[in-house]
Amino acid sequence: MSAVSRLDQERAVELIQHAYADGRLDPAELEQRLELALTATCSTELRPAVADLREEQVVRLGSVGGNVVRTGDWLVPRRLSVDSEYGKARLDLSRAHIPYAWIDIELRLAYGSATIVLPAGASANADGVRTEWGRVVCKAAGRPGSGRLHVNVTGELPYGRLTIRKARPTHR
Repeated sequence: MSAVSRLDQERAVELIQHAYADGRLDPAELEQRLELALTATCSTELRPAVADLREEQVVRLGSVGGNVVRTGDWLVPRRLSVDSEYGKARLDLSRAHIPYAWIDIELRLAYGSATIVLPAGASANADGVRTEWGRVVCKAAGRPGSGRLHVNVTGELPYGRLTIRKARPTHR
């Protein structure tokens, strides 16, 4: 039996919390699994808390000089990574199919900028985005609302700009 590291416990807690946020666990199961994870002293005690909770794969979109664009009715993964050396990224979530309450978007844009368009009622946190000469503008609520989509954005845009905004109303 090997001792459980603090990092292993934190990772287990994160998996459990994401499963709850995604609706895969009910509140009682959340509480039970968190207690198991936080009181585990060895790996065999930790394993049952996360055994059936697989981590979602990261969907990676990339370009060297072109733009990465997703608009309209597209399926948004729980974890999305966008890499581009010189291009821009535009992720319009306003009409997308998003089967999760919480999604993570990682941006790595050396010289490009990014725009993320949120659906009505969604919130976003961009505190994990680092820039050198660029800037981050988030025009959405920062705290997750109950039962509403929350987008957590991280990454690096050394010379680019990140804009997170709500969808503009459509006129009919």
